[in-house]
Amino acid sequence: MTTEHTRLVAALRELRARAGLSLAALAERTPYSKSSWERYLNGKSLPPRQAVQELCRLANEPDGRLLVLWEIAESHWSGRAVAPASASSTDESPQPHPQEPPPPDGTRRRLGRSRLLVVLAAAYTVIVGGVAALLFLLLPDSEARETESLPASVPFSFAPLCQGAACEGQDPMRLICGVGPDTLASYRTATGAHVELRHSEKCGASWARTWATAIGDRVDVTAGGPTHDVRIRNEEETATFVYTEMTEVHHGSTVRACFRPASADGERECFEARVGETTTTAGPSSPR
Repeated sequence: MTTEHTRLVAALRELRARAGLSLAALAERTPYSKSSWERYLNGKSLPPRQAVQELCRLANEPDGRLLVLWEIAESHWSGRAVAPASASSTDESPQPHPQEPPPPDGTRRRLGRSRLLVVLAAAYTVIVGGVAALLFLLLPDSEARETESLPASVPFSFAPLCQGAACEGQDPMRLICGVGPDTLASYRTATGAHVELRHSEKCGASWARTWATAIGDRVDVTAGGPTHDVRIRNEEETATFVYTEMTEVHHGSTVRACFRPASADGERECFEARVGETTTTAGPSSPR
């Protein structure tokens, strides 16, 4: 597998595990067979674009981030991302499984997206260029909630790259805290945006993520120490997940997230959750 394909597989495996979907359940609820899902989730073949959308739908997750990962992986899989001078690399690129249903008509001919893909691929290369990001790509998700274990095609397992105070103010994805996290609480704002409080027990840290936002919206998170916030900067970020940096937590810590809409007349909305308690759909707490 290419690193682009591995990153997509890691994201799909995390999403499936978080939703508690077995291979049999996926086969029953989608047009793809149990054996096809086994190949997709173990990196043996590249899933069709529609399969990625179906998994996001079943997991009740926005598909923007996963489809960007799929576009990048597919461009390398098909050879469109390989420069003409690299003919030998193109010849060695894996080909789609002959029995797999092809992507929807027109997928490979979306030349109008080529400029966007070049930008995304360049940004992606910078992000995954470091060793820490490469380790994240190779990390398999937890199979604890899966009643039917999958064969391990990616046999590497690395510990997160920070813990406790060392995670304060750091990116949860780059430091491998964002693989298999818990959701402490979820909240839907008056504007329709979604905010979740996330927690990694291994890292001893929490953060907030948001989606379905508008440009200019802000989300911040704190556990009684420093406050970390993130602002939605452009149209692309409104269609995918956006994360805050991490804050150190312990068992019993109260984590608080606040959403600030871009509109001047919008009210600040806050909610809280306690580490170690059952996941909740939170109601607002008093802004402060």
